[in-house]
Amino acid sequence: MADDILVRDVPPELREWIESERLEVRMSQKEFIVNILNAVREGRQPYLVGLDQPLPYQILPESFPFKFIDLFAGIGGFHIALRNLGGKCVFSSEWDKYSQKTYRAWFGETPHGDITKINPADIPDHDILAAGFPCQPFSIAGVSKKKSLGKAHGFMDQAQGTLFFNLATIIEIKRPPVLFLENVKNLQSHDRGRTWKVIQETLEGLGYWVFHKVIDAAGWVPQHRERVYIICFDKKVFGEAPRFEFPVADPDNKPKLVDILEKRPDPKYTLSDHLWNYLQEYARRHKEKGNGFGFGLADPDGVTRTLSARYYKDGSEILIAQGKNKNPRRLTPAECARLMGFGNDRPIVVSDTQAYRQFGNAVVPKVVEAIGRNIVRVLSHHVLESRMSLFR
Repeated sequence: MADDILVRDVPPELREWIESERLEVRMSQKEFIVNILNAVREGRQPYLVGLDQPLPYQILPESFPFKFIDLFAGIGGFHIALRNLGGKCVFSSEWDKYSQKTYRAWFGETPHGDITKINPADIPDHDILAAGFPCQPFSIAGVSKKKSLGKAHGFMDQAQGTLFFNLATIIEIKRPPVLFLENVKNLQSHDRGRTWKVIQETLEGLGYWVFHKVIDAAGWVPQHRERVYIICFDKKVFGEAPRFEFPVADPDNKPKLVDILEKRPDPKYTLSDHLWNYLQEYARRHKEKGNGFGFGLADPDGVTRTLSARYYKDGSEILIAQGKNKNPRRLTPAECARLMGFGNDRPIVVSDTQAYRQFGNAVVPKVVEAIGRNIVRVLSHHVLESRMSLFR
């Protein structure tokens, strides 16, 4: 056949595997791509044409190169996850100087500062826009005024004066194929549902398919941490709604707190008698009133409450028991890093107070990576579709 190719000519993301298996394959490029594309569409294991030899499905989506930007970057939870999936960060933005310090130590680059001062035209082109943007209420004053004057208003008008407006402006100008957004669980109920309504209508009005789901990180790390993830695909790029699905945690993988605890933590993390007595009295008073407020002694064989940015104040939401004759202790910053899934290989370069704030505000990289893997499958599928167009 005129379009026969050798192994060295197959798509590069598959070449390494084929060569490692020492397969001598000769087939048509069209047959090769059709075979893979049909398998991806049907969710089954691809096979090499003419051979009863399975093609490892994960090589296609997990070795896929793409570019991303990291907005409201914090300490880089998105950066870690997307880089693990083959992504290259081409731009980052974070206003907090302490988070910038950590980001620089971990990734060798200092994020740009205040997003409101960034010219969208200066941002490099990219495939995925990642952002854990702040949750803010939207003012209805401007919309009401325009209605009273008989003037039309757009979704962007409703978002003016918020950081989401800056994010939406970047999206409108740069048109990234994929948006990967994260926010607190109550985003959808915030401001009596108005905040979510404006956000969803804005994204759809900009021409994106919108997928969203609240996911608890407890399936990946020993911590209850529910966050809403919003994944959007540009309709002009992908056409019909892509077959994207959110991941489900492995039921056989049950993270335990005990696995991330230190054997001999520094005594300075043990609560003072004064603080421990205060927390117990505070919990007692609220219990008498029928409230559930109070400290939380974590079960070593289970998962913790949500680590918050205010953990540095008293550590009360996650306390570790130390025996009958010893006050409980708070988590160390290193334990917080592991609780969030950052591991042990990244140095903590800020004070304990700033470290607690940073980890409490961060995304869980393992959850982001699990979602990102499914995004990359859609991207790789789209690339295969584009290659197929050569034969149409």
